[in-house]
Amino acid sequence: MKNIFNHKTVKLFSLTLLTVAIAFLVNSDLAAAQTIDNPSSWHPQTILRNALQWIDSLGTVGAIAFIALYIIATVAFLPGSILTLGAGVVFGVVWGSIYVFIGATLGATAAFLVGRYLARGWVAQKIADNQKFAAIDRAVGKEGLKIVLLTRLSPIFPFNLLNYAFGITGVSLPDYFIGSVGMIPGTIMYVYIGSLAGNLAMIGTEGQPTNPTAQWAIRIVGFIATVAVTIYVTRIAQKALNEEVL
Repeated sequence: MKNIFNHKTVKLFSLTLLTVAIAFLVNSDLAAAQTIDNPSSWHPQTILRNALQWIDSLGTVGAIAFIALYIIATVAFLPGSILTLGAGVVFGVVWGSIYVFIGATLGATAAFLVGRYLARGWVAQKIADNQKFAAIDRAVGKEGLKIVLLTRLSPIFPFNLLNYAFGITGVSLPDYFIGSVGMIPGTIMYVYIGSLAGNLAMIGTEGQPTNPTAQWAIRIVGFIATVAVTIYVTRIAQKALNEEVL
Protein backbone atom coordinates (compact mmCIF):
# COMPACT_ATOMS: atom_id res chain seq x y z
CA MET A 1 0.00 0.00 0.00
CA LYS A 2 2.85 2.36 0.82
CA ASN A 3 4.29 1.92 -2.70
CA ILE A 4 0.94 2.87 -4.21
CA PHE A 5 0.83 6.05 -2.21
CA ASN A 6 4.43 6.83 -3.11
CA HIS A 7 3.66 6.34 -6.81
CA LYS A 8 0.56 8.51 -6.59
CA THR A 9 2.47 11.17 -4.73
CA VAL A 10 5.20 11.27 -7.36
CA LYS A 11 2.60 11.64 -10.11
CA LEU A 12 0.81 14.35 -8.15
CA PHE A 13 4.06 16.19 -7.55
CA SER A 14 5.05 16.02 -11.23
CA LEU A 15 1.65 17.30 -12.36
CA THR A 16 1.66 20.04 -9.73
CA LEU A 17 5.15 21.20 -10.65
CA LEU A 18 4.25 21.32 -14.34
CA THR A 19 1.08 23.27 -13.58
CA VAL A 20 3.00 25.65 -11.35
CA ALA A 21 5.61 26.30 -14.05
CA ILE A 22 2.96 27.03 -16.67
CA ALA A 23 0.98 29.21 -14.25
CA PHE A 24 4.12 31.15 -13.39
CA LEU A 25 4.75 32.02 -17.04
CA VAL A 26 1.09 32.77 -17.79
CA ASN A 27 0.82 34.92 -14.69
CA SER A 28 3.65 37.13 -15.92
CA ASP A 29 1.89 37.69 -19.24
CA LEU A 30 -1.47 38.35 -17.57
CA ALA A 31 0.08 40.80 -15.15
CA ALA A 32 1.53 42.74 -18.06
CA ALA A 33 -1.72 42.62 -20.01
CA GLN A 34 -3.77 43.88 -17.07
CA THR A 35 -1.73 47.05 -16.88
CA ILE A 36 -3.08 48.29 -20.22
CA ASP A 37 -6.19 50.45 -19.91
CA ASN A 38 -9.30 49.44 -21.81
CA PRO A 39 -11.90 52.23 -21.78
CA SER A 40 -14.67 49.91 -22.99
CA SER A 41 -14.92 48.04 -19.69
CA TRP A 42 -15.04 48.82 -15.97
CA HIS A 43 -11.64 48.86 -14.28
CA PRO A 44 -11.14 48.82 -10.51
CA GLN A 45 -7.60 49.99 -11.33
CA THR A 46 -9.01 53.38 -12.32
CA ILE A 47 -10.97 53.67 -9.08
CA LEU A 48 -7.91 52.77 -7.02
CA ARG A 49 -5.74 55.20 -8.98
CA ASN A 50 -8.24 57.99 -8.27
CA ALA A 51 -8.27 56.98 -4.60
CA LEU A 52 -4.48 57.24 -4.54
CA GLN A 53 -4.66 60.76 -5.95
CA TRP A 54 -7.11 61.68 -3.19
CA ILE A 55 -4.80 60.12 -0.56
CA ASP A 56 -1.88 62.06 -1.99
CA SER A 57 -3.76 65.28 -1.24
CA LEU A 58 -4.39 64.41 2.41
CA GLY A 59 -0.88 65.04 3.66
CA THR A 60 0.11 63.24 6.87
CA VAL A 61 -3.32 61.65 7.25
CA GLY A 62 -2.83 59.97 3.88
CA ALA A 63 -0.84 57.10 5.40
CA ILE A 64 -3.79 56.03 7.59
CA ALA A 65 -6.20 56.33 4.67
CA PHE A 66 -3.86 54.30 2.47
CA ILE A 67 -3.57 51.46 4.99
CA ALA A 68 -7.36 51.41 5.44
CA LEU A 69 -7.86 51.32 1.67
CA TYR A 70 -5.35 48.47 1.31
CA ILE A 71 -7.20 46.43 3.96
CA ILE A 72 -10.53 46.95 2.20
CA ALA A 73 -9.04 46.14 -1.21
CA THR A 74 -7.52 42.91 0.10
CA VAL A 75 -10.76 41.66 1.65
CA ALA A 76 -12.78 42.75 -1.40
CA PHE A 77 -10.48 41.02 -3.95
CA LEU A 78 -9.45 44.31 -5.56
CA PRO A 79 -6.06 44.42 -7.32
CA GLY A 80 -3.50 45.36 -4.68
CA SER A 81 -0.75 45.72 -7.27
CA ILE A 82 -2.02 49.18 -8.24
CA LEU A 83 -1.88 50.29 -4.60
CA THR A 84 1.57 48.80 -4.13
CA LEU A 85 2.94 50.54 -7.21
CA GLY A 86 1.15 53.76 -6.29
CA ALA A 87 2.65 53.74 -2.80
CA GLY A 88 6.05 54.23 -4.40
CA VAL A 89 4.85 57.45 -6.04
CA VAL A 90 2.92 58.85 -3.06
CA PHE A 91 5.18 57.87 -0.15
CA GLY A 92 8.52 56.89 -1.68
CA VAL A 93 10.23 53.52 -1.47
CA VAL A 94 10.90 53.33 2.29
CA TRP A 95 7.62 54.58 3.75
CA GLY A 96 5.64 53.18 0.83
CA SER A 97 7.00 49.69 1.55
CA ILE A 98 6.17 50.04 5.25
CA TYR A 99 2.61 51.20 4.63
CA VAL A 100 1.99 48.50 2.01
CA PHE A 101 3.31 45.80 4.32
CA ILE A 102 1.11 46.97 7.20
CA GLY A 103 -1.99 47.24 5.01
CA ALA A 104 -1.38 43.93 3.24
CA THR A 105 -0.71 42.09 6.50
CA LEU A 106 -3.80 43.45 8.26
CA GLY A 107 -5.96 42.89 5.19
CA ALA A 108 -4.66 39.35 4.75
CA THR A 109 -5.32 38.60 8.42
CA ALA A 110 -8.87 39.95 8.14
CA ALA A 111 -9.54 37.76 5.08
CA PHE A 112 -7.99 34.76 6.86
CA LEU A 113 -10.35 35.23 9.81
CA VAL A 114 -13.35 35.56 7.49
CA GLY A 115 -12.38 32.32 5.76
CA ARG A 116 -11.77 30.54 9.05
CA TYR A 117 -14.94 31.43 10.88
CA LEU A 118 -17.32 31.42 7.93
CA ALA A 119 -16.00 28.34 6.12
CA ARG A 120 -13.64 26.36 8.36
CA GLY A 121 -16.44 24.60 10.25
CA TRP A 122 -18.04 23.40 7.02
CA VAL A 123 -14.72 22.13 5.67
CA ALA A 124 -13.94 20.36 8.95
CA GLN A 125 -17.24 18.49 8.73
CA LYS A 126 -16.54 17.43 5.15
CA ILE A 127 -13.10 16.00 5.91
CA ALA A 128 -14.06 14.47 9.26
CA ASP A 129 -15.05 11.17 7.62
CA ASN A 130 -12.02 11.12 5.32
CA GLN A 131 -9.03 10.22 7.48
CA LYS A 132 -6.49 10.75 4.69
CA PHE A 133 -7.59 14.33 3.96
CA ALA A 134 -7.80 15.05 7.68
CA ALA A 135 -4.25 13.74 8.14
CA ILE A 136 -2.92 15.98 5.36
CA ASP A 137 -4.78 18.96 6.82
CA ARG A 138 -3.19 18.33 10.23
CA ALA A 139 0.26 17.92 8.66
CA VAL A 140 -0.07 21.18 6.76
CA GLY A 141 -1.23 22.86 9.96
CA LYS A 142 1.89 21.72 11.82
CA GLU A 143 4.15 23.20 9.14
CA GLY A 144 1.99 26.26 8.56
CA LEU A 145 4.66 28.90 9.13
CA LYS A 146 7.04 27.49 6.51
CA ILE A 147 4.28 26.98 3.96
CA VAL A 148 2.83 30.47 4.40
CA LEU A 149 6.32 31.99 4.21
CA LEU A 150 7.16 30.18 0.96
CA THR A 151 3.83 30.99 -0.71
CA ARG A 152 4.24 34.66 0.22
CA LEU A 153 7.59 34.66 -1.55
CA SER A 154 5.99 33.23 -4.70
CA PRO A 155 4.07 35.69 -6.93
CA ILE A 156 2.09 33.00 -8.78
CA PHE A 157 -0.11 32.21 -5.80
CA PRO A 158 -3.01 34.71 -5.97
CA PHE A 159 -2.59 36.87 -2.87
CA ASN A 160 -6.26 37.69 -2.17
CA LEU A 161 -7.52 34.16 -2.80
CA LEU A 162 -4.71 32.63 -0.75
CA ASN A 163 -5.78 34.65 2.29
CA TYR A 164 -9.17 32.97 2.35
CA ALA A 165 -7.75 29.57 1.39
CA PHE A 166 -5.40 29.46 4.38
CA GLY A 167 -8.38 30.20 6.60
CA ILE A 168 -9.92 26.82 5.79
CA THR A 169 -6.73 24.87 6.50
CA GLY A 170 -5.22 23.86 9.82
CA VAL A 171 -2.68 26.71 9.73
CA SER A 172 -2.72 28.64 13.01
CA LEU A 173 -3.32 32.39 13.11
CA PRO A 174 0.10 33.16 14.69
CA ASP A 175 1.92 31.13 12.01
CA TYR A 176 -0.12 32.80 9.30
CA PHE A 177 0.55 36.27 10.67
CA ILE A 178 4.29 35.73 11.12
CA GLY A 179 4.54 34.12 7.67
CA SER A 180 3.50 37.46 6.19
CA VAL A 181 7.14 38.58 6.40
CA GLY A 182 7.56 36.63 3.17
CA MET A 183 5.83 39.55 1.42
CA ILE A 184 8.64 41.98 2.26
CA PRO A 185 11.01 41.31 -0.71
CA GLY A 186 8.25 41.52 -3.32
CA THR A 187 6.70 44.54 -1.62
CA ILE A 188 9.94 46.53 -1.68
CA MET A 189 10.61 45.65 -5.33
CA TYR A 190 7.11 46.58 -6.54
CA VAL A 191 7.06 49.81 -4.54
CA TYR A 192 10.44 50.67 -6.05
CA ILE A 193 9.16 49.93 -9.57
CA GLY A 194 6.15 52.15 -8.85
CA SER A 195 8.40 54.96 -7.66
CA LEU A 196 10.03 55.04 -11.11
CA ALA A 197 6.77 56.28 -12.62
CA GLY A 198 6.89 59.54 -10.69
CA ASN A 199 3.26 60.19 -11.63
CA LEU A 200 0.12 58.38 -10.44
CA ALA A 201 -1.45 58.77 -13.88
CA MET A 202 1.19 56.40 -15.28
CA ILE A 203 0.64 53.66 -12.67
CA GLY A 204 -0.78 50.52 -14.25
CA THR A 205 -0.46 51.84 -17.81
CA GLU A 206 1.56 50.65 -20.77
CA GLY A 207 3.82 53.68 -20.56
CA GLN A 208 4.86 53.09 -16.95
CA PRO A 209 8.66 52.97 -16.53
CA THR A 210 10.01 49.59 -15.44
CA ASN A 211 13.23 48.09 -14.17
CA PRO A 212 13.94 44.79 -15.99
CA THR A 213 16.51 43.77 -13.36
CA ALA A 214 14.03 44.17 -10.52
CA GLN A 215 11.30 42.36 -12.45
CA TRP A 216 13.54 39.40 -13.21
CA ALA A 217 14.69 39.31 -9.59
CA ILE A 218 11.04 39.02 -8.52
CA ARG A 219 10.43 36.23 -11.04
CA ILE A 220 13.52 34.25 -10.07
CA VAL A 221 12.87 34.48 -6.31
CA GLY A 222 9.22 33.65 -6.91
CA PHE A 223 10.02 30.62 -9.07
CA ILE A 224 12.46 29.23 -6.50
CA ALA A 225 9.87 29.70 -3.75
CA THR A 226 7.20 28.06 -5.92
CA VAL A 227 9.29 24.95 -6.52
CA ALA A 228 10.27 24.85 -2.83
CA VAL A 229 6.70 25.03 -1.55
CA THR A 230 5.55 22.42 -4.09
CA ILE A 231 8.23 19.94 -2.99
CA TYR A 232 7.70 20.73 0.69
CA VAL A 233 3.92 20.34 0.67
CA THR A 234 4.19 17.14 -1.38
CA ARG A 235 6.65 15.71 1.12
CA ILE A 236 4.57 16.43 4.21
CA ALA A 237 1.44 15.18 2.44
CA GLN A 238 3.22 11.93 1.58
CA LYS A 239 4.41 11.59 5.18
CA ALA A 240 0.86 12.14 6.47
CA LEU A 241 -0.52 9.52 4.07
CA ASN A 242 2.15 6.98 5.01
CA GLU A 243 1.48 7.49 8.72
CA GLU A 244 -2.24 7.08 8.10
CA VAL A 245 -1.69 3.81 6.24
CA LEU A 246 0.62 2.45 8.91
